[in-house]
Amino acid sequence: MKTYKSPLHKTVETTKTDVWNDSCSVGELEYAIEHGATGATTNPVIVGNVLDKEMNLWDNRIRTLIGTMSEASEEDIAWKLNEEMAVKGAELLLPVFRAHGGKKGRISIQTNARYYRNWKLMADQAEYFNTLAENIQVKIPVTAAGVKAIEEATYRGVNINATVSFTLPQALAVAEAVERGLKRREGEGKDTSSMAPVCTIMVGRLDDWLKVVAEKEGIIATPGLLEWPGVAVFKRAYGLFQERNYRCRLLAAAYRNHYHWSEFIGGDVVLTIPYSWQKRFNNSDVPVEERMGVPVEPAIIDELLHKFDDFRRAWEPEGMSLEEFDQYGATRRTLRSFISGYEKLLGVIRNFMISDPDKK
Repeated sequence: MKTYKSPLHKTVETTKTDVWNDSCSVGELEYAIEHGATGATTNPVIVGNVLDKEMNLWDNRIRTLIGTMSEASEEDIAWKLNEEMAVKGAELLLPVFRAHGGKKGRISIQTNARYYRNWKLMADQAEYFNTLAENIQVKIPVTAAGVKAIEEATYRGVNINATVSFTLPQALAVAEAVERGLKRREGEGKDTSSMAPVCTIMVGRLDDWLKVVAEKEGIIATPGLLEWPGVAVFKRAYGLFQERNYRCRLLAAAYRNHYHWSEFIGGDVVLTIPYSWQKRFNNSDVPVEERMGVPVEPAIIDELLHKFDDFRRAWEPEGMSLEEFDQYGATRRTLRSFISGYEKLLGVIRNFMISDPDKK
């Protein structure tokens, strides 16, 4: 009987389900790869967290960049650092990438969250990021402009990772945009054989948002009910993606409980898991069993639909129009979080550039 290093390693080895590391931290990524991870992701918030944990690895590099890029702003330095972290992660994943012909072994780098209303800025930045390493994936938010950027970037040969996405309407819009982009490439005789686009559903952030709604509106829900919205939406999206033969894979992100791993085991999907949750899952007694095909209990869906209009908007294929994506509660909260994280990162770099003279 074959033995496995951990539950996550068994998940990857015995099912179609892939695991990514939800960070570009070198130490965390090395652990994840050892336990079966085939990808990784980053964004300015993650870069800031990496600096909090591994500043000893980057302190001298930041000072060198500031010294050599004599006319650079803190934004220039921050993006250069972001790119270098992504490239370092790409190097660690390169053996996986080559072993799987480009279908696995990629690291995602995120476009500037401030560009969320400008499709051209996002598409152009995505095209540039695609030149950093052969196994780069680029994150673009699923706003109204982002959907157009996703199609255009895909057409230009960029492997996209749609982010800031929580709902079935968003996931379907991404899948259709990717198909349009791929067909445009193929119509011009351009290769798509190694492209591996993914669409994120931030399952935990949907749960978070409905908990905020419940608090604001004084809604009483059955205990445990609000651990299921993200799972329910993800499973419904997976069924439709399979039925319609979309070439974009689904990716689950924003972990809050073990359902966000255990309920998706067996699906041809990606699970991008923070290091802390990887450790918890790997030390757990949760059995590794295929559950993607097990539907969420109808009573759970019925209560969510009855009590939460924002769940209905997330659950129904036509629950939101493209123009409504930007104003969905989880979208607004997440964009603010990403932009705030970016500004915090700029502050870290600024403190290096113009340090307090009273501190040594």
